[in-house]
Amino acid sequence: MVVSKRDLDKKRKKNAIIDAAELLFFIKGYDRSTMDDLAKEAQFSKRTLYVYFNSKEQIYFEIMIRGYRRLIAMLNKGEYPEAKADAKLRQMTRIFYQFSKEFPDYFTAIFSYENGEMDFQNDIPDESRETCYALGEVIFNKLTTLIKEGQETGVFRSELNVVETAIILWSSMIGIFNTSKTKANYIQNYHSVSPDALVSSAFELMIRSIRNNNGGIS
Repeated sequence: MVVSKRDLDKKRKKNAIIDAAELLFFIKGYDRSTMDDLAKEAQFSKRTLYVYFNSKEQIYFEIMIRGYRRLIAMLNKGEYPEAKADAKLRQMTRIFYQFSKEFPDYFTAIFSYENGEMDFQNDIPDESRETCYALGEVIFNKLTTLIKEGQETGVFRSELNVVETAIILWSSMIGIFNTSKTKANYIQNYHSVSPDALVSSAFELMIRSIRNNNGGIS
């Protein structure tokens, strides 16, 4: 299918606006940024911004979509189908941590969205919102599928509720990532524990909490 020059130009402008929004929101903050600020950063008129986006909130959704896609690509690349479920879960948590370090602004954007700190419901096309939900579910389904696999092979405790366990693991990971970032100097200087060591120990505690002590199928 041949893409017209007009469509290519529209795509270029839309991406340029999102690029500018990332720079602005990540440095100045979403709440303190205005569409006037964004127009100046993107070097477009404010009217042009509204040709492509209905609101600042919709642009923020587009930034989160970029973050989700990066994370999903990293998870797909790091999968090891032949490994046992606990090893797969350990690898998944490492990738989450790697993502939080390599793309901290995307991680924060997703974290804010997951915890409902901002209301994105007004004036946002369903496509943007639903794309975010769908991408989030891709990641969540990877986690629930892994837990189910572990239960079926005897690696994880069979009595665990899969959805609740996935939510607890996800919430725990976000919490430890946030602590390792915001309290890095404190835990390093007062307790001689590096952020990486703290995260690694937390991962092992999480995995041990759901592991079946019988070890599962080899």
